[in-house]
Amino acid sequence: MSDVTAVPLRPIKRSALTALWIGIGLLVVIGVAAAWAGTERQVRMATPPAAFLAKNATRDGVHTTPSGLQYKILKPGTGPRPTANDVVVVDYVGKLASGETFDASALHGGPATLPVGGVIPGWVEGLQLMNEGSEYRFWIPPELGYGPAGAGDGVIPPNALLTFDVTLRGIKPGGIEAMMRGMGGLGGMGGAAPEGVPPGGEGR
Repeated sequence: MSDVTAVPLRPIKRSALTALWIGIGLLVVIGVAAAWAGTERQVRMATPPAAFLAKNATRDGVHTTPSGLQYKILKPGTGPRPTANDVVVVDYVGKLASGETFDASALHGGPATLPVGGVIPGWVEGLQLMNEGSEYRFWIPPELGYGPAGAGDGVIPPNALLTFDVTLRGIKPGGIEAMMRGMGGLGGMGGAAPEGVPPGGEGR
């Protein structure tokens, strides 16, 4: 019979064992949280805009206009409201239903200057609800946004529900006329938005 040499194992301290189990528990929690976040994002993306808006309309502070635009006042303002003939200065962040940011004024160096009447319908209506100095969150249904066409070579998919946080920094009354003259008249008010401009906007 051959001799067997036993190699003694160093006993594991109770504190080390506890730390090990805590570490394993944290990994499990992180994994579950990541999986849930991914699932929640997929659920939001898969939820039809009409179903989302119907549920969103029941949340505190959310208002729905006759057109279907939804908004919430994040910060009230005390200044005047713009008209469709004015030019406004705004900060904004635009997100898809997944929560992914697809555009923001900060990505282009700061506030954007645009004509109220030269943006997508949801913005045209929403901006005229705002007082100067206010911050609103808008939920824009597809028919008030880009509809079945989408935009940005797939950045905004067809029939996308869009969410915008908009801060109205300033108003230039009647500024649309000066902007149109600078762009050569009505022909300059095309539908495609240049890079760095909110949906449907013209110029900065």
